Amino acid sequence: MADLTPVEGIKARSRGLRGTIADSLADAPTGALRDDDQQLLRLHGSYQQDDRDLREERRLQKLEPLIRYMVRIRLPGGVATAAQWLALDALATEYANGSLRLTTRQTFQFHGIGKGDLKPTMQRINAALLDTIATCGDVNRNVMAGSNPIESPVHGEVVRWAQRLSEFLLPHTRAYHEIWLDGEKLTGTPEVEPIYGETYLPRKFKAAIALPPSNDVDIYTQDLGFIAIVEDGRLAGFNLTVGGGMGATHGDKTTHPRLADVAGFLRPEQLLAVAEAVVTTQRDFGDRTNRKHARLKYTIEDRGLGWFVAEIERRANLRLEPARPFSFDTNGDHFGWRTALDGTLHRTLRIPAGRLVDAPGRPWLTGLREIARVHTGDFRVTANQNVTIARVPATARAAIDALIEAHALDAAEAGSPVRRDALACVALPTCPLAMAEAERYLPDLLSRIDTALKGHGLYGEPLTLRITGCPNGCARPYVAEIALVGKAPGRYNLHVGGDGVGARLNVLYKENLDEAEFLAALDPLLYAWASERERGERFGDFLWRSGRLPLGSAAA
Repeated sequence: MADLTPVEGIKARSRGLRGTIADSLADAPTGALRDDDQQLLRLHGSYQQDDRDLREERRLQKLEPLIRYMVRIRLPGGVATAAQWLALDALATEYANGSLRLTTRQTFQFHGIGKGDLKPTMQRINAALLDTIATCGDVNRNVMAGSNPIESPVHGEVVRWAQRLSEFLLPHTRAYHEIWLDGEKLTGTPEVEPIYGETYLPRKFKAAIALPPSNDVDIYTQDLGFIAIVEDGRLAGFNLTVGGGMGATHGDKTTHPRLADVAGFLRPEQLLAVAEAVVTTQRDFGDRTNRKHARLKYTIEDRGLGWFVAEIERRANLRLEPARPFSFDTNGDHFGWRTALDGTLHRTLRIPAGRLVDAPGRPWLTGLREIARVHTGDFRVTANQNVTIARVPATARAAIDALIEAHALDAAEAGSPVRRDALACVALPTCPLAMAEAERYLPDLLSRIDTALKGHGLYGEPLTLRITGCPNGCARPYVAEIALVGKAPGRYNLHVGGDGVGARLNVLYKENLDEAEFLAALDPLLYAWASERERGERFGDFLWRSGRLPLGSAAA
């Protein structure tokens, strides 16, 4: 039998995720935590990082890297009150690097927090009735849900189910409260984890709920998904999806992205039991000897979907019904003002790469702070790194509009559809896994793509483009029509052929290209699309229909 990975030993020895984090925090001479504690910190919602732009300079000065911490909020469904927005804004300016980032998992994260400010940050987050529990690490992470609040009352139900699922799958350990909130210290045996066990999951786990016809949460990329089925205006239940995941490793053909399977239909009251059965099955059968093979997608591939469905039915003591019909027509967001059935208004703002920061001519962090001060509704973070000012009374629209205009918060909505829908991960300089730029390169990349589209008369056509600094897939690149996946500084793998609703994987087209090379590789494909497409045919669909794909291996 193969040996367990070192991370499994760290979790087993951690006494319910406590480890020696408290001692590491008190170690003033270094900005870092002990190695084992760095792993455990993730399950508390934070990653240790350093500024890679300064690594060499500091090495030459014989200084340790400039250690800083990323902190991620648990925000199921992406819903935050105005008071919570203001609390997070204050933390961004007092403890972090002056920015708030909206993530592709529909929540907020901070960058640039020093070790000495970690505990005050966590305490202030708690005071805002929020937390960071289980937003990273080998547990179920932030639960996503369709963020459009206007189509029907079912949208509210879906968000509430996301919140219930998030609470249900939280770890039971009190380690978070002991370390960060000065709770009573445990003596003796750690708490029992009825769902996770003492070593939690073999790898990270992601869950979401989609409400057709919008697939804004990219449901097929999730380990566990629920597609809401509405019949006669009411929530009849959910189609269950299992086994999606984006992560891969360059050059390792045993790793690859995978779309989830639709496994059957369940009633709303069965959702939590089915979720527990899925998680515990992965807990017991997921690969703990190879972290690259530890996601649920590989468990299902190795054992078969039929075996997996039978196992979750046995554990949940139910039978899934045949999946109900559904369809998706988009995985993007709707911008501008929209009116809900109850008469309230909702305004979605485009935030490129989700980065809210005050910049010359675009004081966006300040602008949303001023809106939060007068807003009586809530905010919805979307899975596409945008934000919706939700539940605005009609009488307040003029005031919100004035603040949007004064702070140029609508500036990013102008331009091509590819600009409005593009996603980028953080990448350099903070992510330790990044091989190439993503967020910082996105503005230049979009300018180059716009120029190419204009050259072929395609500027106004919808087109999904995503870029990541490494193959882990945080911006869900493998379902985009065009994706750039970082391979080395300034070099990317080019993937093409996804669809416009997140239901098809793209394929690896060409590898290890610099900017000139990937633009040259795209040019004949764009020319062919412009010349030969059928009416309304999207780029990815055209590539498959016209026989230009598959031209390479599956996305990897």
